[in-house]
Amino acid sequence: MRRGLRSAFAVAAATVIGLTAGCSGGGNDSGKPVTLKFLSLAWQKDSLAANKRLVAEWNKANPKIQVQYVQGSWDNVNDQLVTSFEGGDPPDVIHDDSSALAGFAGQGYLADLTKLIPTELKNDIPDAAWGTATFDGQGGQGIYGVPFLQESQVILANKKMLDAAKVRIPTADNPWTWDEFQQISKKLTVGKRYGIAWPLKSPVNKVLNLSLNFGGTFFQTSGGKTTVKVGPQEKEVLQRIHDQLYKDKTADPSTLGMGTTDPLPGFYAGKYAMVPAGIYLRQQVVEQAPNGFQWVTIPPLKGQTTQQGAISQTLSVAADSKHPKESMKFISWFLNGQHQVDLAKGDWLIPTSKTAAQDPSLTTDKNGWNVATASAKSLILAPYLKVNGFDEFKSKVATPALQSYFANKITIDQLAQKLTEDGNKVLERYNK
Repeated sequence: MRRGLRSAFAVAAATVIGLTAGCSGGGNDSGKPVTLKFLSLAWQKDSLAANKRLVAEWNKANPKIQVQYVQGSWDNVNDQLVTSFEGGDPPDVIHDDSSALAGFAGQGYLADLTKLIPTELKNDIPDAAWGTATFDGQGGQGIYGVPFLQESQVILANKKMLDAAKVRIPTADNPWTWDEFQQISKKLTVGKRYGIAWPLKSPVNKVLNLSLNFGGTFFQTSGGKTTVKVGPQEKEVLQRIHDQLYKDKTADPSTLGMGTTDPLPGFYAGKYAMVPAGIYLRQQVVEQAPNGFQWVTIPPLKGQTTQQGAISQTLSVAADSKHPKESMKFISWFLNGQHQVDLAKGDWLIPTSKTAAQDPSLTTDKNGWNVATASAKSLILAPYLKVNGFDEFKSKVATPALQSYFANKITIDQLAQKLTEDGNKVLERYNK
């Protein structure tokens, strides 16, 4: 989630030191307190403050189980973890996202938490969220992380422009359909102003997640073998975005090579009326938009449904930890309902906790929190999360193919052929 934004060179050295310093400091037998190392990837100012404050509160209330905060970086966490896992000295508690868990679980690096998770915590998080952290490990299927923050795709829109065009402001209960969105994009395209900017430098996850609006999954599994499929359902979102770029001309082609945050200056300047974005981007608008800039958060679009694929930020326990029960005790406290409110607000994401989602500070219409929190109902397990070899498929096949398609260099049928033929060659090596 947002790894491209998480440039934290200043903490890389701290990560190395923390990961190689051993996973515990003392045990109960010696009469000394248990020391757990907690690798955190929090990076935003408010998120960092919330994480460190909670650790300090825990340590004050639990003298026999002390937690040492270790700062990590999304930029290099998986490489660092591999080194520490293979060296036999990983952190006890590990912050990562669920897309990284499958490989680590399969290699036996993470503890199966199924029997350790307290009932109260298990019941406070929906089954769909638990599914994002459930994988096949060396001992069979298990839960290898506690999911606590998720991201949905919304649209940030210039409210003055919507009002001037007399456009209906949608709600979570009555969202825009894709057809309505495309018509509104035409209304908002005036003169040199485009209705929409599509930053598609990294197009794969965005396209795969949004394609679930029409039931497009891109993968199918039969007899234990997973293959790529690109049929009518998968082509819907692909074709609609392409039409906005080249048929309707309501989308600015110059944004295609942009990363997620790059269109914001143009958005503030009125070059485009709307920008598709992860919900976390609301924070940058709040902090960066010029005085008087009026904006609104548009809920997830509806095709057949508003469903989107989801992955989660998670806390896991290393299989080599000498204190798995103490680690889970800390995790369950750290991720209780009230604490998830603090963590969600710090990261501008959706808490998985049902208790947290009801907090007034996460249901207010200020800064679109009500829309962001309500969008949780649209999130389902991202199909690609369970696909062995997805990372290689994404980097070697899907990313260049989608970039070529959106640049209008290949047709949608040629795209489908590349994804299926080249993609299946990659997946074949991973099928058991």
